[in-house]
Amino acid sequence: MPTTPAQAANRPKPKVPYMQNNFMDLPKPVVPRVENRKLLKGQKAIVTGASSGIGRSIALALGHAGADICINYVAGEDKAKAMVDELRGHGHTAFSFRADVSNENDVAKMFEAVRDEFGTVDILINNAGLQSDASFDEMTLAQWNRVIGVNLTGQFLCAREAVREFKRRGVRPEISCAAGKIICVSSVHEVIPWAGHVNYAASKGGVMLMMKSIAQEVAPYRIRVNSIAPGAIRTPINMQAWDTPAHYRELLKLIPYKRIGEPEEIGRAAVWLASDESDYVQGTTLFVDGGMTLYPGFETGG
Repeated sequence: MPTTPAQAANRPKPKVPYMQNNFMDLPKPVVPRVENRKLLKGQKAIVTGASSGIGRSIALALGHAGADICINYVAGEDKAKAMVDELRGHGHTAFSFRADVSNENDVAKMFEAVRDEFGTVDILINNAGLQSDASFDEMTLAQWNRVIGVNLTGQFLCAREAVREFKRRGVRPEISCAAGKIICVSSVHEVIPWAGHVNYAASKGGVMLMMKSIAQEVAPYRIRVNSIAPGAIRTPINMQAWDTPAHYRELLKLIPYKRIGEPEEIGRAAVWLASDESDYVQGTTLFVDGGMTLYPGFETGG
């Protein structure tokens, strides 16, 4: 087994301010302001789980980019209607549809409704997801099945319907270079293990290889399939990680870029991946995580 030379063991560690939780010496975080461009003009999109959180921001970003939006939800009809009103208030076209993405019949009816309303589907954002956490030996089969059912099976069912529609319609060069685009919203936990969240991490690991396998299979039909893997994003679902200064300091230990992400940043990534500007991107996970997957424990030399 290799040993560390004495001179290396005695070498001083790099001095970084966040080793002592002192962030005062770091640049103040600035969230970018980006001009909206109509990169998706004339395209029709479904965003699952779009009434709150990351899904809400993706739906807004796609609308600002020119797409017509179907807001999918399974609970919280008032939030879904408010989302539709907000999009329409910006001059965008939108409607809402209730469907449980883990239910095959619900998914088929949602795609039928979008075809009736918009004529076709160009973009699917597979965003709907949930957590049901427990230590592994206390996790129930119901908890396991519920998370896998929505987070993985739900993405399978929606992607399958989307691919069927894309193949049926084919490429419309005046609209897009591709016949259709599927973006799976995954997580950094498709590659980072997460104790206490085995069902969630397993679902996201499954999304990763499902996405890549679908992308490989449908690429000849000019169907693009990719994922976005968010890190720590400021949404209500993870508020306990950033709701106090002490919690936020602890969170920043996991983020080399030393700030939390904003939901709008996931929206901008989704617009780019759905646009022809990324036409040669296929089967890729775009990590939007401030470097969380860069093994931050080694940032001071290990």
